[in-house]
This record gives sequence, C-alpha cells and structure tokens, in this order.
Amino acid sequence: MVDLVFPLHGRTLPRDHRWALAQALTEALPGLADDPLAAVHPVRLVPGTGEPALLSARARLVLRVARGAADAAQALAGRTLDVAGCAVHLGTPQQRELLPHTTLYAHFVDAGAADEVGFLAAMGDELARLEVRCQRVCGRAQRLRGPDHTLQGYSLMLHGLREAAALRVLEHGLGAHRLMGCGVFVPHKSAAAVGEIE
Repeated sequence: MVDLVFPLHGRTLPRDHRWALAQALTEALPGLADDPLAAVHPVRLVPGTGEPALLSARARLVLRVARGAADAAQALAGRTLDVAGCAVHLGTPQQRELLPHTTLYAHFVDAGAADEVGFLAAMGDELARLEVRCQRVCGRAQRLRGPDHTLQGYSLMLHGLREAAALRVLEHGLGAHRLMGCGVFVPHKSAAAVGEIE
C-alpha cells in the first residue's frame, strides 16, 4: 500500500462530508470500491462550527491504495468532484510510502453499536487477527453520517508497536468504512493527543 497525496482546491466542504466524498471518489474511480484495503484519509478543514466548512489552501486529499493500483488512481488528477454540492478540484498527486512508527493514531474508528468497553474488545480481536500486540488508548466518542445510518465510533491510539506490526495496521486499518476515512491510521509522535484532535 502507498499513499497518493492530491492537492485539493476548492472553497468549502460540508463538515460531515465523508460519505459524500466516498461516493464522489468511487464514481470517478470505480476500482476503489473493489479493494477492501483502499482508504481515504480524513480531509483537514478550517476549524470552526460554521456550515459549510472552509477548505484550507493547504488541504490535501490522501488516498491509500495498493501499489499496483497507484497508476490507475493517479487518473483522478485534474478531476473536479461534486461533494454534496461543493466542487473540489484534484491536483497532481505525490506518492508517499507508508512509514511504520511505534505510535499510530486514527481520528475515527467505527464502533458499530458497541460502547467503549465493547469497542476496545473488538479492536483487540482485530489486532489479534493481524498478529499485532500493542497498547490501546480510546479517545472520545464521535458520530458521522453514514450510507444508511449514523456511525458511532472513537478516536484510537495504538502504541508500543513493532515495525512489522505497525505496517500491518497501516495497510489493513481497523473497523469498517475505510473509504469514509474510518480506521485509517497515521504515525503519531506521542500518546498525549488522543481525543484532542478535531
């Protein structure tokens, strides 16, 4: 897996835009929906409560795709997507390797109907299937608009990871709805920021 980093040009996006963005991307690149490991990183928006949210001039759309699918995904360059009525234009991407780190962070991991205790237990089971041993720190509860119902989940930090295990987490993610940016992990410098990142 590799990350493709597209410059993202536009004025606004809905604050809760992840499902609409996933739909727009799979319409433009149908192969994304066929790869269960393909993922979309959350797009950083200008902080605030206004609706729609302003899109930062430095905003990026980051796709995590199989290395063999990277050339096909680069065909998104130059496309303009309609995301719930907001137009965003994709620039030419740069390819970025996944870098394992002892601490990884995901802004939102889908918990299904589980509470925090059930969520951590389910994550423990998924990590065991990936043969990953680490410490888990659950952040705050959050909600996102999903395809047919509201998703509930938590931010999650994993630390004490060995290099090979960290790479498996980066490639596979945890939970469902990867194209909505759920369960997509990135390296993090410390465990202090769980629950603090918007």
